[in-house]
Amino acid sequence: METMDQNLVADLNKQAASGDLTGMLRKVAAQFEGKAVFTTSLGIEDQVITDVIFSNNLDIKVVTLDTGRLFEETYKVLNRTLERYGKSIQVFYPKHEPVEKMITEKGPLSFYLSVENRKECCSIRKVEPLKRALAGNECWITGLRASQSENRQDLDFFVWDAGFKLIKFNPLLNWSLEDCQKYVKENNVPYNVLHDRGFVSIGCSPCTRAIQPGEDFRAGRWWWEDNSKKECGLHTHQG
Repeated sequence: METMDQNLVADLNKQAASGDLTGMLRKVAAQFEGKAVFTTSLGIEDQVITDVIFSNNLDIKVVTLDTGRLFEETYKVLNRTLERYGKSIQVFYPKHEPVEKMITEKGPLSFYLSVENRKECCSIRKVEPLKRALAGNECWITGLRASQSENRQDLDFFVWDAGFKLIKFNPLLNWSLEDCQKYVKENNVPYNVLHDRGFVSIGCSPCTRAIQPGEDFRAGRWWWEDNSKKECGLHTHQG
């Protein structure tokens, strides 16, 4: 990371220490002047950020990744969000050639067979589209929270993402799940009804299940794998 970027990240973190969600997002919109992008998975955390961006007409692009394997309930959240705010959410799809090749050669459920196969599927359906979504931007806004998993507890509000080569902003860093639930309820924000059925982290339909009381937050994602450091490749490049 260049010295200029290091200084900017440090300065932004100092400002974030005393800022509220809306205030921080306003500053980011002003700081990056049209080159800030928020990627939403349409989960409850991301719906909080979307509400702030759209309700305050902030100059932040909102995009989402459609892997082609999302829950029907997720598409309904997208539709209700578009209707509620009358704003645009740009949708990025995976390129069809690698999807066709993967499924033709390995079948539609290859991700269950090995971690390597699962990561291949995530790379094709999520990571590559994300690269296109982030291209040309300088700040990537996410809905990550520190309490979501062990490898997210060392996050800061602003970090340098070495993989995508831009600043990543995590405005909900210190929010709890209960904070998000309260915000959504009080502000009548559309949310995924799967959250009411035990789904705390919602991804692709074949790779997500509800969790049981006492289970880890990420236990419902790729539940057939080891429970430590389960990521899809979107949030693994800090440094």
